[in-house]
Amino acid sequence: MAAFTKIANLWRDRDRLGWRHFAAALATLTLALLLALYSAAMAEGGRTVFAALSAFLALALASWVAVAIVPKMARRTSLRWLLYQVDYRLTREGLIYLVAVFVVALASVNTGNNLLFMILACLLAGILISGVLSRVVLTGLELQIDLPEHVFAEQPILAAVEVRNEKNMMPSFSLRVVGAGESGDSQILTRPVYFPYIPHESSARQNVELLFPHRGVYRQNAFGIRTKFPFGFLEKTRRVDSEMELVVYPRVEPTSEFYEILPLLSGEIESQHRGRGYELHSLRDYMPTDNVRFVDWKASAKSGALKIREFAREDERRLILALDPSLPAAASDAEAAKQIENFEHAVSLAACIAWHFFEARAVMQFATPRVTTPMTAAGDIIYDVLRELAYIEPDRERSGTAFLESLVPLHESFKIVITSQPHGSIPTSLWSSSYFIFLDSL
Repeated sequence: MAAFTKIANLWRDRDRLGWRHFAAALATLTLALLLALYSAAMAEGGRTVFAALSAFLALALASWVAVAIVPKMARRTSLRWLLYQVDYRLTREGLIYLVAVFVVALASVNTGNNLLFMILACLLAGILISGVLSRVVLTGLELQIDLPEHVFAEQPILAAVEVRNEKNMMPSFSLRVVGAGESGDSQILTRPVYFPYIPHESSARQNVELLFPHRGVYRQNAFGIRTKFPFGFLEKTRRVDSEMELVVYPRVEPTSEFYEILPLLSGEIESQHRGRGYELHSLRDYMPTDNVRFVDWKASAKSGALKIREFAREDERRLILALDPSLPAAASDAEAAKQIENFEHAVSLAACIAWHFFEARAVMQFATPRVTTPMTAAGDIIYDVLRELAYIEPDRERSGTAFLESLVPLHESFKIVITSQPHGSIPTSLWSSSYFIFLDSL
């Protein structure tokens, strides 16, 4: 019943005009073949007039099909498969097979044995069948790759690779999706994904684990759909152009440098914000641990007991994270490599600090010479910060002094500054409201 329904659907959706053209071409070419055979028979019997006339009619019918029917059928046929770029690679099995074909060809020519000629014909037909079937397997396929929205370096992710077979009748077998193009180390798909079978007018989906070793932008300008079906003589790869781009954030897992800096950082923030509020909140009784500076003497005189003024404290988790990408000129290649290594550590450390204050629900601002975010909840800007840290590159042409001086007016906010500038070049007014992390100490 299911087979009958399938046939009925195919018959209902058929291209009736196309099938009429096909039937007319088939009938005409059959008639032309019969006339050609008749012409050969007349020529052997010495009846040259009939032979010439039948041969002329056969040629005329074949020409009519080529001129009148074939173009109409071609216009009704999807020729997208002709535009597919397919690369070929001879496999080890294919090389052995070709050697066998060559040996059989030499033996058949030297001996004139009809059986060897039949075997040679079968071997050559196998190559032809392999080429046709593998070409059919690679046509009518659409590729889609889904990646997570946020990707971090050195953290594995699951990507979904989906291949859809849009052919009406033919399934596809033994496919592998691989990364192609000239992306080099910045390729997105670094391992093949295998699809054993994809039915017609359906899709198959596979998950693949990907790991990106460093931050930055990864691009994939092409993918390859590869198959050795059916015999494995040739490996054919159909190229699928792509403009996929993936931004990989720096690693945010705490490093040893982060664990060393965090206690010092917490102490600096507490020291900076302790008692810095200016708006009077309330009065309370004096306690032995209170600072005498906050005694309200008027209220104490009226009440006959010491009273302490309490102020509305500023948010202790309000800060500016600043990264200075400028690097000094290097005296040697080894020194330049060390500076780049320290810079990458600084970027990772900045990402860890930003993620820490995001988890602490802090109010934060991020600043580089190129980008400055507003002072807002860290959750609102955290991925903007990480994106900038993914793109940022060291700058040897620009001095970081101007960038550090731009932070001076922001004296009301505590600042965490990561820089390669020497201690003596730091503006004096920044020391009292900032915590500095120097690249040469990482």
